Amino acid sequence: MASLKDLRARISSVKSTRKITSAMKMVAASRLRRAQEAAEAARPYAQRMERMLSNLAASVAGQAGAPPLLAGTGADKVHLLVVMTANRGLCGGFNSSIVRAARHRVLELRAQGKTVKLLCVGRKGRDVLKREFADDIIGTFEEQGSKGITYTEADRVAQDILRRFEAGEFDTCTLVYNRFRSAISQIVTLQQVVPFLPSPAGNDNQGAHGGHEAEAHALYEYEPSEEAILADLLPKCVGIQVYRGLLENYASEQGARMTAMDNATRNAGEMIKKLTLTYNRTRQAQITKELIEIISGAEAL
Repeated sequence: MASLKDLRARISSVKSTRKITSAMKMVAASRLRRAQEAAEAARPYAQRMERMLSNLAASVAGQAGAPPLLAGTGADKVHLLVVMTANRGLCGGFNSSIVRAARHRVLELRAQGKTVKLLCVGRKGRDVLKREFADDIIGTFEEQGSKGITYTEADRVAQDILRRFEAGEFDTCTLVYNRFRSAISQIVTLQQVVPFLPSPAGNDNQGAHGGHEAEAHALYEYEPSEEAILADLLPKCVGIQVYRGLLENYASEQGARMTAMDNATRNAGEMIKKLTLTYNRTRQAQITKELIEIISGAEAL
């Protein structure tokens, strides 16, 4: 049985831990509000751009002059997975869910005879994936999210993707990230960005605005040509989708961390109660033992 000194030390240690987890919960809650607002504000722009590009892509699909980011390379042999995770832990299953989805996708593509390359955005994903796929990791970005997510950071990732595509390093690029739903719910999302994949009608990218079906059947005249517009907007679309993914991921990270730290604080409180009860019982037993020894000694005299 632990001594009273050991129990006091452990109670003090758990109380210190509870203070840390409580402070981390408050910080995450503060960051979550701003991150959620930024993620929700980015959704309409990204959805509208994707909708417009889908309309343009439908008119030039199959034509000889279609941009490479729309038509692709004509092959489907090399896949690039951009795995977006956090640089820090203590956020529950946030990082592990993304890594698990990426690993499943890698094994699935390999089973189909494809070559897979990994571009890690975030230190935690790289640290886990390199244990099994070290030879497949071609780059890592770790500076994002230290002071929130900026478009400059997203554009840096997007430019690296575009540069590798122009160099012929891959045929298809897919983003793997957590889409924010609530503080306790995040959805692992795999989104293809290269070549551009038009959204099917009826998905959740339509947003809350009505008239999407009417827009799909509307006729538009573009100036300059559709090919010129696509050639200019498709690279920007990659940057916007990466930016949106990072924002969603950051909001999901803060929500997961707030929930994890709240659970840790609750568990620490329960542990303190149990340790305090054990301490009181041990102390009472020790007092009782000393009293018995004193009484027994007095009777012996």
